[in-house]
Amino acid sequence: MTDALKRLSEEGVAIWLDDLSRKRITSGNLAELIDQQHVVGVTTNPTIFQKAISQGDGYDQQLTDLAAREVTVEEAIRMITTADVRDAADILRPVFDATDGKDGRVSIEVDPRLAHNTRATLAEARQLAWLVDRPNTLIKIPATEAGLPAIAETIGNGISVNVTLIFSLDRYRKVMDAYLTGLEKAKERGLDLSKIHSVASFFVSRVDSEIDKRLNAIGTDEAKALLGKAAVANARLAYQAYEEVFSSDRFKALEKAGANKQRPLWASTGVKDPAYSDTMYVTDLVAPNTVNTMPEATLEATEDHGEITGDTVSGTYEQARADLDAIEALGISYDDVVQVLEDEGVDKFEGSWNDLLKSTEAELKRLAPSEG
Repeated sequence: MTDALKRLSEEGVAIWLDDLSRKRITSGNLAELIDQQHVVGVTTNPTIFQKAISQGDGYDQQLTDLAAREVTVEEAIRMITTADVRDAADILRPVFDATDGKDGRVSIEVDPRLAHNTRATLAEARQLAWLVDRPNTLIKIPATEAGLPAIAETIGNGISVNVTLIFSLDRYRKVMDAYLTGLEKAKERGLDLSKIHSVASFFVSRVDSEIDKRLNAIGTDEAKALLGKAAVANARLAYQAYEEVFSSDRFKALEKAGANKQRPLWASTGVKDPAYSDTMYVTDLVAPNTVNTMPEATLEATEDHGEITGDTVSGTYEQARADLDAIEALGISYDDVVQVLEDEGVDKFEGSWNDLLKSTEAELKRLAPSEG
């Protein structure tokens, strides 16, 4: 077995696990992944927590205590999820210290029902940072129009952020602008910029899922020749935008004051179409100073047979642009695709959150004391 994960790390790609559960924490599995499989961070989302809490009995003791206290279901969820994130952050703390805060991070998302409410998102971000109370936390804020000013203000308060649900190149540029605006606010407030970190989660596989569906509907040889090309092209052009913004005079002025670059994070890297290589969104997106957050199946596939051949992003921008232009020329609107994906992404996380509310409420009722 080649040590593909080690090679990936050496190429400047931070490997984060896109999963968390109490069992993963208490069994020692997370510590093992850090020790043996080069995992240096963890991301969570409402879907991950909904799955974790609805399976197994790892949460029964805490749920029993919460039921005895007659807490609201929202409070119960926050107590459960922040406990997991706090414990995972403690396990990753040595990585955080060794990388001077760059890695060793655990992400937790604001309530997805707030995705279109700037003030509530900002308040929730502050509350989550306070509740988890670990320096190696990242608060996840969606890159909706309402999310952008909340991102800037959260960064301006010195809170590190994982910006999530980015699909379009235009929105990604606005995300980087919000980050720089936040750093400028933090600088004005006298905060230490070197302590503020951020990643921008650019979603990958869902772009192919949506565009491939439309290409197959067209059905011509020309359309079929473009299957499986959109997502990687989109991400590679995002990296080009990242290089441009973080070599600008605006960022250089902040960098002199200690600011960190906001790393691109490749999210949704589990391959949905079995016709494609199950490591495609890892091996085709190798570039310095990036993060790839992988479901465990993708992590294992990369370790088993991923071929890491060095940087596969730099120098590909012309072809990437040509691929997206060819798709647009067939009548598939890029702007429509990315808007559909953002709307679906918000709806999916909101749906998972509602499922989480329902299943947690049922568990609280089941475990409630039978008498006062």
